[in-house]
Amino acid sequence: MSSIIFGPIQSRRFGKSLGIDLSPSTKQCNFDCLYCELEPADTMDSYSDIVPVDDVISALESAIVKHTPVDFITLTANGEPTLYPHLSELIDRIDALKGETKTLILSNGSTISDDTVADALLKLDVVKLSLDCASDRCMHKLDRSHKGITIESIMDGMLKFKSKYEKPLIIETLFVKNINDKQIEIEMLNEFLSKLQPTRIDIGTIDRPPAYRVESLTYDELLEVSQMFDSSLPIYISSRKRVDSSPQSYSKDEILHTLKKRPLSDDDIEILLDIESKERLKELISDKKIDILSNSGINFYTFAKNS
Repeated sequence: MSSIIFGPIQSRRFGKSLGIDLSPSTKQCNFDCLYCELEPADTMDSYSDIVPVDDVISALESAIVKHTPVDFITLTANGEPTLYPHLSELIDRIDALKGETKTLILSNGSTISDDTVADALLKLDVVKLSLDCASDRCMHKLDRSHKGITIESIMDGMLKFKSKYEKPLIIETLFVKNINDKQIEIEMLNEFLSKLQPTRIDIGTIDRPPAYRVESLTYDELLEVSQMFDSSLPIYISSRKRVDSSPQSYSKDEILHTLKKRPLSDDDIEILLDIESKERLKELISDKKIDILSNSGINFYTFAKNS
């Protein structure tokens, strides 16, 4: 039973998080992503090994007593958590005991067009869905999705869900070299995300040894990718792997020009700007040339609209 609960884990984006693994004994997923840190496995559209809701709640109650306070209770799995057949009931049971703690799910987004799944997720405080591709060709190659899953149904489901969900909806895209980092794929993602208008978009790359032989992007490459999206989209580079460049000197004009391309997070500022440039940044903030916006735990520096 103890393997159901893991953590707490300290996250910059979500604070102190206590995890619930809904598939603790084996990988159960409708994707077999090339970058997954778990061993390759056949895809499935339902769980065969199901942990009873009572067992999950019992384990959670014990963990909460031991680790209170925590900021988030996070639903995840060795696989896809929305395939858990008692998800709605479980969320209700968690809500009854969580107090001020918020609830979060980390899902690959594949089942969001299922009304039963979407209705369950509407009860959560934060929903984070993955979207690595905006074309079937890319999704089948990178995410190796189960038969019958289409990118059209995923995107339609996301739009429908977003129209009902008033809390933070975060989209995560993981980039793999020479697969979904191509301009045409990013253009399609940008077109859809501009329609969806999620609360935040986290982009990253491979941080752990992957199941298959695929390559990660450097931070500089991720930065270049981020600038290919519309500047109005709140892009956060969540991966810091392989930061090749040292902090550089930026003039005030260069800082403003960079922010016109896209907002920068605290992490970006730390990587890109040297000490003197950070002082120039502070002066621009003082002069109201730059605004600071807080977005689900992340500060973004943006070009001030009244500049």
